[in-house]
Amino acid sequence: MIAKIAQPHAHPSLISVISVISLIALTALILVPNALLAQDAFEKLLDESPRHQEWVEIEHDGRIVHAFVVYPEVDTTAKTVVVIHENRGLNIWVRTVADRLAEKGYIAIAPDLLSGSGPDGGRTKDFASSDDAREAIYELDPDSVTADLAAAAEYIRSLPAANGKVSVAGFCWGGSQSFRFATNYANLEAVFVFYGRAPENDKDLARINAPVYGFYGGNDARTTKTVEPTESSMQGLEKQYESTVYPGAGHGFMRRGVSEAASAPDAEAADLAWERWLGILDG
Repeated sequence: MIAKIAQPHAHPSLISVISVISLIALTALILVPNALLAQDAFEKLLDESPRHQEWVEIEHDGRIVHAFVVYPEVDTTAKTVVVIHENRGLNIWVRTVADRLAEKGYIAIAPDLLSGSGPDGGRTKDFASSDDAREAIYELDPDSVTADLAAAAEYIRSLPAANGKVSVAGFCWGGSQSFRFATNYANLEAVFVFYGRAPENDKDLARINAPVYGFYGGNDARTTKTVEPTESSMQGLEKQYESTVYPGAGHGFMRRGVSEAASAPDAEAADLAWERWLGILDG
C-alpha cells in the first residue's frame, strides 16, 4: 500500500490574501518590464545615433544650466530649435526628440530647467523620482525659467554651425513655457506648443512677434478647451496662431504615441504632428 500524505488545508481568507499578492506581483512583472523596455529603447536610439551629441554648461547670471545638444550631419549652417521638457524634467525621451530634430537637419538644444534645483544643487537626473522632479518644477521662478531659456537660445544661435534662426518647442508644462517664452523673447522664428496653455493676459500675448503653432489632443479637454479662447485673443491682437486638434489623442501623445503600448489615436497623432512640425520648420 502506498501511503498518501495528507495536504494541509489553507484557510479561505489566507487563500484570498495569497491571490491578491500574486495578482499584484504579476501586475508588477507586466508593467515594470514595459517601462524598462521603453527606457532601453530610447537609450538605444541615442546610443546608435550617428549624430554628434554633447552636454554643455551654459553660464548666465551667476548660475549654470545644463543642456543637451545634438548636431545634424549637414554641410551648411542650420536652423536651431530649443526643446522644452515636460513637467518631470529633462528625461531621455526629450533627448530623443532633440536627436530626431537633428536627424532632419536642425541643431537642437534641450536645457535642463531643473539645473541647480536637484538634491545638492543637482539637476533632473539627481532627483530620487520623477514625482520629486515634478514637485520641484512647480517651485521654479518664472523669471528664472525665462532667463534660462533665453540663455539657451542665445547659446545655440551663436554656434558656428547655426544660421541664427531659432525656434522653440515645448511639451505639456514645456508647451505652456514655450508660449510664455514667446511673450518675453522677441527673436524667435516660430513657436511650437504641444498641449500647453497660453498666458491668460492679452497684454502678454501682445508682445509675441513669432507665429505660434499649437498641437492638441481631442481627449485632453483640460488643455484643449483653452484653444478657442486663445484663438480669439490672438486674432483680436492680429497675431498668428494656428492650432490642430487630433481626434481621440490624449495628453502627452507625442511621448505616449511612440511607445509599444500606444493607442491608435495617440500613435497616429504623434506621426501627424511630427509631419506638420517638420513641414513648418522646413518652410
